[in-house]
Amino acid sequence: MRQKSAPRLAALAAVAVLLPATAACGNDSSDKSAGTSATDGGTSRLVVYSGRDEELVAPLLEQLEKATGTDVEVRYGDSAELAAQILEEGDRTKAGLFFAQDAGALGALSKAGMLEKLPQKSLDKVDSTYRGGKGDWVGVSGRSRVLIYNTDQVETDEVPDSVLDLTKPEWKGKVGYAPTNASFHAFVTAMRVSEGEDRTRKWLTDLKANDAKPYEKNGAVRDAVDAGEVSLGLINHYYWYEKASEVGEDKLNSALKFLRAGDPGALVNVAGVGVLQGDQSETARKAADFLLSKEGQTYFAEQTKEYPLASGVESPVEGLPALDTLKGPDIDLTELDSLEQTLEMLKDVGMV
Repeated sequence: MRQKSAPRLAALAAVAVLLPATAACGNDSSDKSAGTSATDGGTSRLVVYSGRDEELVAPLLEQLEKATGTDVEVRYGDSAELAAQILEEGDRTKAGLFFAQDAGALGALSKAGMLEKLPQKSLDKVDSTYRGGKGDWVGVSGRSRVLIYNTDQVETDEVPDSVLDLTKPEWKGKVGYAPTNASFHAFVTAMRVSEGEDRTRKWLTDLKANDAKPYEKNGAVRDAVDAGEVSLGLINHYYWYEKASEVGEDKLNSALKFLRAGDPGALVNVAGVGVLQGDQSETARKAADFLLSKEGQTYFAEQTKEYPLASGVESPVEGLPALDTLKGPDIDLTELDSLEQTLEMLKDVGMV
C-alpha cells in the first residue's frame, strides 16, 4: 500500500476561510487529474484521503487492500484540511474515498454536493443517527467524549458530570484539553448547536481564563492526566482504553467519567466515509462496504477500542458502556458541518 503525506495548511484559521470559498467553486471542471483511473492493468485502484491517523488505521487499510484486491494509496492529514483540499480540487481531486475523523468534515463535502449517495443496503447497516441525512456518508466507528481524571488527585464522586462545570474556580489550572484537535472542534460545534453561540463563546472564554492547559492531541491530554500534570482532561473514550490494553488498567493512575445525558460534553461522534464522485466510485463503495463488514467492524472494536456501528458486531472491551446507553446532546450529526464558525470562534477567544 503506497502512502503519501498530506501537507498541513499553515493554520486552521486558513481552513475556515477555504471551506466556504471552495465549496462554491469545487465542481468547476469535468476532468479529474491524471492517474486517478479506477483500474490499472486490471487491478482496482483507490486513492483514500484519510483524516484518521496512520498509526490507527494503516493496518485496517492493508486488510481492505487484501480483501478487495484493491491497490490502495493513502494521503493522511487533518480531516478539516483534507476536506478543504478536496473542495479546492473539485472534480480534479485524486481522492476516491474520504475517510474522515468526524461527521463535520463529511458534512462539508455533502453540503458542497461532492459525495455520491451510498447504496441503501450499505446505509441500512448503521443506525440513522450515525449517517448523513442525504445518504451520502456513513459512520464506520463511534466514540464518546469523556472526562479523564487522575485517581490520586480526584475522588470519583468529585468528578464533574458536565463540561459546563470545568470553568469553576476549583478546577483552575487543573484541566487539559486539545484545542487544535478535530475532535475538540466537533465537540465545540455540537455545543454551539445545542447550547447556542453566546453560551458556547462564554464557556470557551471562561475555560481559557480558568487556565486550562492546551495540548496538541487527545493522547497527550490522557498522558498528562495520568502523570498528574493536570487533574482532569477532555478526550475521546478510546484513548484511555487503548492505553489500558497496552499497559494494564492497574498500571494507570486515571479513570474515565461518562458525562450525564444531554450534556454537550457527552457527544457521541463518528468517523465515517464518503464516496467522491468520479471513476473510482465503484471501488470506493466496495471499500466502504468492507469497513462496514464484520472484519472491518471487528478491527474498530478490538484494535482501536471504538464503538462498532454496523449491526452484528459488539465491542468486547470490558467496562465500556453499551453504545445505546449513551445519551449525548440532542443534535443531528449532519449539523456538525459548520466548522467555519467554530474555528472563527476558537480564534476569537485565542484558543487557536
